[in-house]
Amino acid sequence: MKWDPEKILADFLVVARLAAIEMQPDAIHIEPLRMPHRPPSSLPKGKMAVYVFSDKDRVLKVGKIGQNSQARYMSQHYNPHSSNSNLAKSLMKDEDAVQKYNVNDGNISDWIKKNTDRVNFLLDATVGMRALTLLEAFIQCRLRPVYEGFSSQR
Repeated sequence: MKWDPEKILADFLVVARLAAIEMQPDAIHIEPLRMPHRPPSSLPKGKMAVYVFSDKDRVLKVGKIGQNSQARYMSQHYNPHSSNSNLAKSLMKDEDAVQKYNVNDGNISDWIKKNTDRVNFLLDATVGMRALTLLEAFIQCRLRPVYEGFSSQR
């Protein structure tokens, strides 16, 4: 991982203050899951999250989940058939990645766990969805993930 989650958080707190979002600095907790990683077993009660998947060279995906999105948080990004947009599906649509990493429907989940870091920014749900959305947008702008939005938007 070539980026610093602590620096991202410190810079975001400045942005949040400029956006008149009131929160205590301890309202956001960083949970690094280094490669190889295990997906989280649950989203802690009363929390929302922004998550970042990255390999050794680049950030692959940034997303957010509200406090009622357990499946999205725990498992959907590891299965290309679990939702309309997820990391596994994005990798499987990328012909270069499929060939380079030798991935398929049967091994993509294991490949993600073995070859990516995942960093979760856990927010107290009391800070609200606007803060969550701002954090996701800020991290996407800062880190420019490979698989975010439509290819025509990148």
